Amino acid sequence: MAAEDIKDLVVIEKTSVQEVFLHRPTLDGILDQIRTKALSIAPDLSTATSRKSIASVAYNVAKAKTYLDDLAKERVAELKELPKLIDENRKYMRYSLDALKDEVRQPLTDWEAEQERIAAEKKAAEEAAALARQIEADHEIGLLMNREHDRLAEEKRQAELRAQQEREAEIARQAEERARREAEEKAEAERQAAMRRELEAKLAAERAEQEREAAEQRAKDAEARAVREKAEAEERARQAAIEAEANAKRAAEEAAAAERRRQETEAEAKAAEERRRAADTAHRAMVNREALDDLMATGLNEEQAKAVVCAIVKKQVRHIAIQY
Repeated sequence: MAAEDIKDLVVIEKTSVQEVFLHRPTLDGILDQIRTKALSIAPDLSTATSRKSIASVAYNVAKAKTYLDDLAKERVAELKELPKLIDENRKYMRYSLDALKDEVRQPLTDWEAEQERIAAEKKAAEEAAALARQIEADHEIGLLMNREHDRLAEEKRQAELRAQQEREAEIARQAEERARREAEEKAEAERQAAMRRELEAKLAAERAEQEREAAEQRAKDAEARAVREKAEAEERARQAAIEAEANAKRAAEEAAAAERRRQETEAEAKAAEERRRAADTAHRAMVNREALDDLMATGLNEEQAKAVVCAIVKKQVRHIAIQY
Protein backbone atom coordinates (compact mmCIF):
# COMPACT_ATOMS: atom_id res chain seq x y z
CA MET A 1 0.00 0.00 0.00
CA ALA A 2 1.32 3.50 -0.82
CA ALA A 3 2.46 5.93 1.87
CA GLU A 4 -0.38 8.27 0.81
CA ASP A 5 -2.89 5.56 1.79
CA ILE A 6 -1.36 5.29 5.28
CA LYS A 7 -1.38 9.04 5.65
CA ASP A 8 -5.11 8.91 5.00
CA LEU A 9 -5.36 7.16 8.38
CA VAL A 10 -2.53 8.70 10.45
CA VAL A 11 0.23 11.31 10.11
CA ILE A 12 2.86 11.69 12.91
CA GLU A 13 5.88 13.98 12.84
CA LYS A 14 9.09 12.15 13.75
CA THR A 15 9.83 14.62 16.50
CA SER A 16 6.46 13.78 18.10
CA VAL A 17 6.91 9.99 18.25
CA GLN A 18 8.33 10.04 21.80
CA GLU A 19 5.47 12.22 23.08
CA VAL A 20 2.87 9.96 21.41
CA PHE A 21 4.15 6.76 23.00
CA LEU A 22 4.87 8.29 26.40
CA HIS A 23 1.36 9.80 26.78
CA ARG A 24 -1.54 7.34 26.47
CA PRO A 25 -4.17 10.05 25.86
CA THR A 26 -2.21 11.26 22.80
CA LEU A 27 -1.91 7.70 21.53
CA ASP A 28 -5.61 7.09 22.15
CA GLY A 29 -6.40 10.19 20.12
CA ILE A 30 -4.41 8.85 17.17
CA LEU A 31 -6.05 5.43 17.48
CA ASP A 32 -9.48 7.09 17.56
CA GLN A 33 -8.52 9.07 14.47
CA ILE A 34 -7.57 5.88 12.63
CA ARG A 35 -10.74 4.16 13.84
CA THR A 36 -12.92 7.01 12.68
CA LYS A 37 -11.38 7.07 9.23
CA ALA A 38 -11.43 3.28 8.88
CA LEU A 39 -15.11 3.03 9.86
CA SER A 40 -16.16 5.99 7.76
CA ILE A 41 -16.70 3.68 4.79
CA ALA A 42 -20.15 2.05 4.77
CA PRO A 43 -19.76 -1.70 4.29
CA ASP A 44 -21.39 -2.88 1.04
CA LEU A 45 -20.83 -6.49 0.20
CA SER A 46 -23.14 -6.54 -2.85
CA THR A 47 -20.45 -5.51 -5.30
CA ALA A 48 -16.89 -6.58 -5.90
CA THR A 49 -15.75 -2.94 -5.80
CA SER A 50 -17.27 -2.44 -2.36
CA ARG A 51 -15.77 -5.64 -1.05
CA LYS A 52 -12.37 -4.61 -2.47
CA SER A 53 -12.67 -1.22 -0.79
CA ILE A 54 -13.33 -2.89 2.61
CA ALA A 55 -10.24 -5.09 2.21
CA SER A 56 -8.17 -2.06 1.23
CA VAL A 57 -9.19 -0.13 4.34
CA ALA A 58 -8.39 -3.13 6.56
CA TYR A 59 -5.03 -3.41 4.88
CA ASN A 60 -4.43 0.29 5.49
CA VAL A 61 -5.15 -0.23 9.20
CA ALA A 62 -2.52 -3.02 9.28
CA LYS A 63 -0.02 -0.82 7.50
CA ALA A 64 -0.75 1.99 9.94
CA LYS A 65 0.04 -0.41 12.77
CA THR A 66 3.36 -1.34 11.12
CA TYR A 67 4.10 2.31 10.43
CA LEU A 68 3.49 3.36 14.03
CA ASP A 69 5.37 0.36 15.39
CA ASP A 70 8.38 1.11 13.19
CA LEU A 71 8.38 4.74 14.32
CA ALA A 72 8.33 3.62 17.95
CA LYS A 73 11.12 1.05 17.45
CA GLU A 74 13.25 3.59 15.62
CA ARG A 75 12.79 6.05 18.50
CA VAL A 76 13.62 3.36 21.07
CA ALA A 77 16.81 2.57 19.14
CA GLU A 78 17.70 6.25 19.16
CA LEU A 79 16.99 6.44 22.90
CA LYS A 80 19.27 3.44 23.53
CA GLU A 81 22.12 5.35 21.87
CA LEU A 82 21.52 8.38 24.12
CA PRO A 83 23.42 7.06 27.23
CA LYS A 84 26.46 6.22 25.12
CA LEU A 85 26.36 9.61 23.42
CA ILE A 86 25.84 11.37 26.76
CA ASP A 87 28.79 9.47 28.32
CA GLU A 88 31.02 10.36 25.40
CA ASN A 89 30.02 14.01 25.58
CA ARG A 90 30.42 13.92 29.37
CA LYS A 91 33.99 12.65 28.98
CA TYR A 92 34.62 15.30 26.33
CA MET A 93 33.21 17.93 28.68
CA ARG A 94 35.47 16.78 31.57
CA TYR A 95 38.58 16.71 29.39
CA SER A 96 37.80 20.16 27.92
CA LEU A 97 37.14 21.76 31.30
CA ASP A 98 40.21 20.10 32.89
CA ALA A 99 42.31 21.45 30.01
CA LEU A 100 40.69 24.88 30.47
CA LYS A 101 41.35 24.73 34.22
CA ASP A 102 45.03 23.86 33.60
CA GLU A 103 45.27 26.58 30.95
CA VAL A 104 43.73 29.18 33.28
CA ARG A 105 45.97 28.14 36.19
CA GLN A 106 49.16 27.68 34.12
CA PRO A 107 50.57 31.20 34.83
CA LEU A 108 50.09 30.62 38.58
CA THR A 109 51.54 27.10 38.31
CA ASP A 110 54.56 28.47 36.43
CA TRP A 111 54.97 31.24 39.00
CA GLU A 112 54.80 28.74 41.91
CA ALA A 113 57.35 26.49 40.18
CA GLU A 114 59.62 29.50 39.63
CA GLN A 115 59.29 30.50 43.29
CA GLU A 116 60.13 26.94 44.38
CA ARG A 117 63.13 26.94 42.05
CA ILE A 118 64.30 30.32 43.38
CA ALA A 119 63.83 29.15 46.97
CA ALA A 120 65.68 25.89 46.24
CA GLU A 121 68.54 27.76 44.56
CA LYS A 122 68.71 30.22 47.45
CA LYS A 123 68.74 27.41 50.00
CA ALA A 124 71.37 25.49 48.01
CA ALA A 125 73.51 28.64 47.74
CA GLU A 126 73.18 29.31 51.50
CA GLU A 127 74.04 25.69 52.32
CA ALA A 128 76.98 25.75 49.88
CA ALA A 129 78.25 29.01 51.40
CA ALA A 130 77.90 27.60 54.92
CA LEU A 131 79.66 24.44 53.86
CA ALA A 132 82.45 26.46 52.20
CA ARG A 133 82.88 28.52 55.37
CA GLN A 134 82.97 25.37 57.48
CA ILE A 135 85.45 23.67 55.14
CA GLU A 136 87.64 26.82 55.18
CA ALA A 137 87.50 26.94 58.98
CA ASP A 138 88.31 23.23 59.24
CA HIS A 139 91.18 23.73 56.79
CA GLU A 140 92.59 26.65 58.82
CA ILE A 141 92.32 24.62 62.03
CA GLY A 142 94.01 21.69 60.33
CA LEU A 143 96.85 23.94 59.11
CA LEU A 144 97.30 25.41 62.60
CA MET A 145 97.33 21.94 64.15
CA ASN A 146 99.83 20.73 61.53
CA ARG A 147 102.07 23.75 62.14
CA GLU A 148 101.87 23.25 65.90
CA HIS A 149 102.60 19.55 65.50
CA ASP A 150 105.56 20.33 63.23
CA ARG A 151 106.83 22.99 65.64
CA LEU A 152 106.68 20.62 68.62
CA ALA A 153 108.25 17.85 66.56
CA GLU A 154 111.06 20.21 65.45
CA GLU A 155 111.63 21.37 69.04
CA LYS A 156 111.76 17.76 70.18
CA ARG A 157 114.14 16.89 67.34
CA GLN A 158 116.40 19.84 68.15
CA ALA A 159 116.39 18.90 71.85
CA GLU A 160 117.20 15.31 71.02
CA LEU A 161 119.88 16.48 68.58
CA ARG A 162 121.48 18.73 71.22
CA ALA A 163 121.30 15.93 73.79
CA GLN A 164 122.84 13.49 71.31
CA GLN A 165 125.56 15.94 70.38
CA GLU A 166 126.29 16.59 74.05
CA ARG A 167 126.41 12.85 74.75
CA GLU A 168 128.68 12.25 71.78
CA ALA A 169 130.88 15.21 72.70
CA GLU A 170 131.10 13.93 76.27
CA ILE A 171 131.91 10.44 75.02
CA ALA A 172 134.63 11.86 72.75
CA ARG A 173 135.97 14.08 75.56
CA GLN A 174 136.02 11.15 77.96
CA ALA A 175 137.71 8.96 75.36
CA GLU A 176 140.28 11.67 74.65
CA GLU A 177 140.78 12.28 78.36
CA ARG A 178 141.15 8.57 79.03
CA ALA A 179 143.65 8.19 76.16
CA ARG A 180 145.60 11.24 77.33
CA ARG A 181 145.60 10.01 80.90
CA GLU A 182 146.68 6.54 79.88
CA ALA A 183 149.43 8.01 77.70
CA GLU A 184 150.60 10.27 80.54
CA GLU A 185 150.49 7.42 83.03
CA LYS A 186 152.39 5.20 80.66
CA ALA A 187 154.94 7.95 79.93
CA GLU A 188 155.26 8.68 83.65
CA ALA A 189 155.78 5.04 84.38
CA GLU A 190 158.44 4.87 81.71
CA ARG A 191 160.02 8.05 83.05
CA GLN A 192 159.98 6.74 86.60
CA ALA A 193 161.44 3.50 85.42
CA ALA A 194 164.10 5.38 83.50
CA MET A 195 164.82 7.55 86.55
CA ARG A 196 165.08 4.50 88.70
CA ARG A 197 167.38 2.87 86.26
CA GLU A 198 169.40 6.06 85.96
CA LEU A 199 169.62 6.27 89.72
CA GLU A 200 170.60 2.67 89.96
CA ALA A 201 173.22 3.28 87.30
CA LYS A 202 174.49 6.33 89.18
CA LEU A 203 174.63 4.35 92.44
CA ALA A 204 176.29 1.55 90.65
CA ALA A 205 178.79 4.02 89.19
CA GLU A 206 179.41 5.47 92.62
CA ARG A 207 179.85 2.02 94.05
CA ALA A 208 182.10 1.18 91.20
CA GLU A 209 184.09 4.41 91.60
CA GLN A 210 186.45 2.64 93.89
CA GLU A 211 186.72 -0.07 91.33
CA ARG A 212 186.56 2.37 88.42
CA GLU A 213 189.27 0.79 86.45
CA ALA A 214 187.75 -2.63 86.63
CA ALA A 215 184.14 -1.46 86.34
CA GLU A 216 184.58 1.50 83.95
CA GLN A 217 183.52 -0.54 81.00
CA ARG A 218 180.44 -1.86 82.82
CA ALA A 219 179.54 1.70 83.87
CA LYS A 220 179.79 2.92 80.33
CA ASP A 221 177.66 0.01 79.14
CA ALA A 222 175.10 0.65 81.85
CA GLU A 223 174.98 4.36 81.01
CA ALA A 224 174.57 3.62 77.32
CA ARG A 225 171.81 1.14 78.10
CA ALA A 226 170.10 3.70 80.28
CA VAL A 227 170.24 6.28 77.54
CA ARG A 228 168.90 3.78 75.04
CA GLU A 229 166.15 2.66 77.34
CA LYS A 230 165.25 6.26 78.08
CA ALA A 231 165.06 6.98 74.37
CA GLU A 232 162.98 3.86 73.88
CA ALA A 233 160.71 4.87 76.73
CA GLU A 234 160.31 8.33 75.28
CA GLU A 235 159.57 6.79 71.89
CA ARG A 236 157.03 4.47 73.42
CA ALA A 237 155.41 7.43 75.21
CA ARG A 238 155.34 9.37 71.93
CA GLN A 239 153.78 6.42 70.11
CA ALA A 240 151.23 6.04 72.92
CA ALA A 241 150.32 9.72 72.60
CA ILE A 242 149.99 9.34 68.82
CA GLU A 243 147.81 6.25 69.30
CA ALA A 244 145.66 8.06 71.85
CA GLU A 245 145.24 10.98 69.46
CA ALA A 246 144.29 8.58 66.65
CA ASN A 247 141.79 6.86 68.97
CA ALA A 248 140.28 10.21 69.90
CA LYS A 249 140.05 11.19 66.22
CA ARG A 250 138.46 7.83 65.36
CA ALA A 251 135.97 8.25 68.20
CA ALA A 252 135.08 11.71 66.86
CA GLU A 253 134.66 10.33 63.34
CA GLU A 254 132.45 7.52 64.65
CA ALA A 255 130.38 10.08 66.56
CA ALA A 256 130.02 12.17 63.37
CA ALA A 257 129.03 9.05 61.38
CA ALA A 258 126.48 8.18 64.06
CA GLU A 259 125.03 11.71 63.82
CA ARG A 260 124.79 11.42 60.02
CA ARG A 261 123.02 8.06 60.37
CA ARG A 262 120.64 9.57 62.92
CA GLN A 263 119.84 12.50 60.61
CA GLU A 264 119.31 10.15 57.66
CA THR A 265 116.99 7.98 59.78
CA GLU A 266 115.08 11.06 60.91
CA ALA A 267 114.80 12.33 57.30
CA GLU A 268 113.55 8.93 56.15
CA ALA A 269 110.97 8.84 58.97
CA LYS A 270 109.80 12.36 58.10
CA ALA A 271 109.52 11.48 54.39
CA ALA A 272 107.60 8.30 55.27
CA GLU A 273 105.20 10.31 57.42
CA GLU A 274 104.66 12.82 54.59
CA ARG A 275 104.01 9.96 52.14
CA ARG A 276 101.57 8.40 54.61
CA ARG A 277 99.72 11.72 54.98
CA ALA A 278 99.60 12.22 51.21
CA ALA A 279 98.37 8.64 50.67
CA ASP A 280 95.71 9.08 53.37
CA THR A 281 94.57 12.36 51.84
CA ALA A 282 94.42 10.80 48.36
CA HIS A 283 92.53 7.78 49.71
CA ARG A 284 89.98 9.94 51.49
CA ALA A 285 89.52 12.06 48.35
CA MET A 286 88.98 8.88 46.27
CA VAL A 287 86.41 7.47 48.73
CA ASN A 288 84.55 10.82 48.84
CA ARG A 289 84.62 11.03 45.03
CA GLU A 290 83.19 7.49 44.69
CA ALA A 291 80.43 8.31 47.21
CA LEU A 292 79.75 11.55 45.28
CA ASP A 293 79.50 9.64 41.96
CA ASP A 294 77.13 7.06 43.48
CA LEU A 295 74.89 9.80 44.87
CA MET A 296 74.86 11.59 41.51
CA ALA A 297 73.91 8.27 39.87
CA THR A 298 70.73 8.29 41.99
CA GLY A 299 69.62 11.57 40.38
CA LEU A 300 71.22 14.21 42.61
CA ASN A 301 73.18 16.99 40.94
CA GLU A 302 76.81 17.56 41.88
CA GLU A 303 76.12 20.33 44.41
CA GLN A 304 73.44 18.27 46.15
CA ALA A 305 75.68 15.20 46.18
CA LYS A 306 78.57 17.26 47.64
CA ALA A 307 76.25 18.59 50.35
CA VAL A 308 75.22 15.02 51.30
CA VAL A 309 78.84 13.76 51.38
CA CYS A 310 79.96 16.72 53.52
CA ALA A 311 77.05 16.18 55.91
CA ILE A 312 78.02 12.50 56.29
CA VAL A 313 81.72 13.35 56.78
CA LYS A 314 80.75 15.86 59.51
CA LYS A 315 78.57 13.16 61.15
CA GLN A 316 75.44 15.26 60.67
CA VAL A 317 73.51 12.24 59.31
CA ARG A 318 72.65 9.70 61.99
CA HIS A 319 73.41 5.99 61.47
CA ILE A 320 75.48 6.74 58.31
CA ALA A 321 79.28 6.98 58.05
CA ILE A 322 81.93 6.71 55.32
CA GLN A 323 84.49 3.94 55.86
CA TYR A 324 87.97 5.03 54.72
